Amino acid sequence: MSVKIEVWGDYASFNRPEMKVERVSYDVMTPSAARGILEAIYWHPGLRWQIDRIYVRAPIRFTNIRRNEVKDKLNSRKARTVMEQCRGELYLATSESIQQRAAMVLRDVRYVIEAHFDMTENAAEGDNPGKFQDIIKRRAEKGKFYHQPYFGTREFPVNFKLCDGMPECPKELLGEKDLGWMLLDMDYSDPSDIKPVFFRAVMKDGVLDVPPMSGKGVAR
Repeated sequence: MSVKIEVWGDYASFNRPEMKVERVSYDVMTPSAARGILEAIYWHPGLRWQIDRIYVRAPIRFTNIRRNEVKDKLNSRKARTVMEQCRGELYLATSESIQQRAAMVLRDVRYVIEAHFDMTENAAEGDNPGKFQDIIKRRAEKGKFYHQPYFGTREFPVNFKLCDGMPECPKELLGEKDLGWMLLDMDYSDPSDIKPVFFRAVMKDGVLDVPPMSGKGVAR
């Protein structure tokens, strides 16, 4: 069963992994980010979200901002040592680790996420697709979520509603545009070797078709 959720916000940042230091967003929301938004609205161990299409319903606009970030991170080995020996310091002093980084982000974004879900082996005896579909629609209509959905980073919150009807495609997005290689999702089939999965993103009249993880043209 499929569902369409309209999402929008002031800013978005879907960072390209090839950019090591500066933050540069993809032109369009990634499927993994779309899945994260839907899971924030409704997650259940008995279902697994699959993104089918992303409709871009606002012109693609970039802007540059500067953000304060913490350059250091806690080391797992240090954390284990502190826990075992019960001595030492386990914290980050942001005043000492803070640094400014430039970011190229999207502004005034609006999308429609079209997705379906598959039942998993963790579904309870009383779970069924119809039940989940009704719950999802009620939550979307009432604006409920488990945690605030966001566009790539928690600084950029998402507004959402159930999509009734399809907004028109902006004129400047008509035609075909090759967006290059885009992150599809992470492959967790082997927990000891989690790998990113990419696909060739081509937007046609503002619509990005998303292949399955095992689809043709998907690269690991």
